[in-house]
Amino acid sequence: MTIRVAEAHEAEEILRVTNAAYRVEKFFIDTDRLDPERLAALLAKGVFLVTDGLAGCVYVELRGERAYFGPVSVDPARQGSGTGKLLVKAAEDYARAHGCRYMDLRIVNLREELPAFYRRLGYAETGTEPFPETEPTKLPCHLICMSKEL
Repeated sequence: MTIRVAEAHEAEEILRVTNAAYRVEKFFIDTDRLDPERLAALLAKGVFLVTDGLAGCVYVELRGERAYFGPVSVDPARQGSGTGKLLVKAAEDYARAHGCRYMDLRIVNLREELPAFYRRLGYAETGTEPFPETEPTKLPCHLICMSKEL
C-alpha cells in the first residue's frame, strides 16, 4: 500500500473517509469529525497522508522536535485490515524525516479500545486534557494524551 501527502483536490475525499470512520462516535457527539472549515485550518498547519485509493488518511503536524497526529481515519469497509497501523507508521516516518524526536496524539476517553491499540504501537499515556468546549457532547468526556519517542 502506498501512502503519500494528499493533494489539494483530495479535500472532499478526506472529508468523506474521515467522517465515515468517525461515525462510531455518534453515541457521544453529533457533529461530523471534520467539515471544510476545520479541514482548511488543519491544512494551514500540517498535512494529510493518504493511502492509494483513499481508503484511509492521517493528519500530521510538525511542532519543532515534536509532531502530532490525528485523526487516523480508515474507511469502515477497510477497518481491521492493518491500514490504521500503516498510517500511524507513515505519520511517524514523516515526522522522523522532518527531524522530530517525539510523536503525540490525543484520544477521547469514551473510545475505550483506543488506548490499548496505541500502547501496542509503543505509545504511553502522558496525561489528560479537557474535551474542547466548542464541541458539545452528549456524555461527559475528556482527552487522553499519549506520546512516543521516535
